[in-house]
Order: sequence, then C-alpha cells, then structure tokens
Amino acid sequence: MAFNLKLPKQLAKMGWKVKIRDKERVEDPHISIIRRTTVWRVCLRDGRFMDGGSWNEIPDELEEAVTDSWDQLCAAWDDMYPDNPVEGNEDGDENA
Repeated sequence: MAFNLKLPKQLAKMGWKVKIRDKERVEDPHISIIRRTTVWRVCLRDGRFMDGGSWNEIPDELEEAVTDSWDQLCAAWDDMYPDNPVEGNEDGDENA
C-alpha cells in the first residue's frame, strides 16, 4: 500500500501530493512529489531530484513540509521496502 504524506490543507487544495508509491522496491529510495500530471522524484538518500527539476519548481511551504517530515518519509520507505533501506548502499547491496 502506498504511503501518502499528510499535507497542509492549502497545499492539498492546490493539488499537491507527496507519496511513496507501491512497486518501487528496486529503485533508489525516493518520494514522489505530484501535482496533476507532473511528478518530481526526490532521493531519500541524498535529497537530489532524480529526473531533473529542483526545489525552485515547488512551493516553499511544500519543501518545508517535506523537510520537516524527512525522518517520517525515510521510516515509511524502510517499512515498505526493508530489503532496500534508505541507509543502504548506493548500489542496493546491503552486504557489500
């Protein structure tokens, strides 16, 4: 089941969502920031935008909500994908 970060009402009304989607266990740990049909993926290991984009494209209030919830998002990823934890190696091999 996907994880949805509870956002302030104003951001939710504007159509913003922050999710950890299902079936992404083999990818680098990340969140998906969604607005309508646009998706930004942010790596939970290093905070980089995985497919281009930047925080300049995201409202400051949403960046703050994500930053304030970073530990919760990392824990949610680890719960969903224990074989690919946030603190794992970049190549996904925990035993290396």
